[in-house]
Amino acid sequence: MQYSDYKCFRFVFDSGVAFVSIDHAPINLLDEVLSAEFERLGRELEADESVRVVVLQSALPDFFIAHSGLGRVAAAFKTVSQTRSFRLTQTIGEQFRNMSKVTIAKVEGRARGGGSEIALAADLCFAAAGKAIFGHPEVAIGLVPGGGSTQRLPRLMGRGRALEVLLGCTDFSAELAERYGYINRALPADELTPFVEKLARRIASFPAHAIAHTKAAVDRGAFSSLSEGLLVEAHEADLSVVSDVTQARVKEVLELGFETYDGELEMDYLSSLSPTR
Repeated sequence: MQYSDYKCFRFVFDSGVAFVSIDHAPINLLDEVLSAEFERLGRELEADESVRVVVLQSALPDFFIAHSGLGRVAAAFKTVSQTRSFRLTQTIGEQFRNMSKVTIAKVEGRARGGGSEIALAADLCFAAAGKAIFGHPEVAIGLVPGGGSTQRLPRLMGRGRALEVLLGCTDFSAELAERYGYINRALPADELTPFVEKLARRIASFPAHAIAHTKAAVDRGAFSSLSEGLLVEAHEADLSVVSDVTQARVKEVLELGFETYDGELEMDYLSSLSPTR
């Protein structure tokens, strides 16, 4: 049976649209469990000819996807392979970008780090004004974002603004994200769902082959060198993980509440971490 045995997702299928709700309480952490299901979901959606549009949304009001879990960082080996390979979050993002369906991220809560990267990989992203938050806290912890943002953000908003997002490690409101080109639109919270559902159903009513060919043509111009860039990003991210400074900061932020519900609501403590040596 299709779409069975998922612990982290809920599904509604209607008129060629798959409404996929992420439900991995308390914060939709992109950990080993959610990541594995995401990768399987991408393969299953791609093979489903009845689906033409995928809407990614959250069942949790405060979080779209908090970020990638730090468990893998804390457990990292002290050596890095010299053979470049893609990271799992990159693979998930590319599944949703490359599939012949249209993918839409509907963000109503926090989308930081890997959560931001999943939203960036979707074809379209719409967010709730006054509620949605985007950001990348990785560099503050000593990490290099490794799920696609170093490649996608400059293409969307230019080098300077991308560096502001990635190096500033501050939150961006939906309104500012729209202004920067981070997302398609910020909409009033009560208008977001009706807008996305109407657009998704409209696109799903069009011929599947025309949707797929149009996506392929656009991607050829926009992402012709993306694969090479993703490999560079993945390797630089791996190098950052094995740093003693990073390992110490990962431990510190976990003690301060990272990956807990209250600690993820606001991240002001990132500016007061122990000085780096």
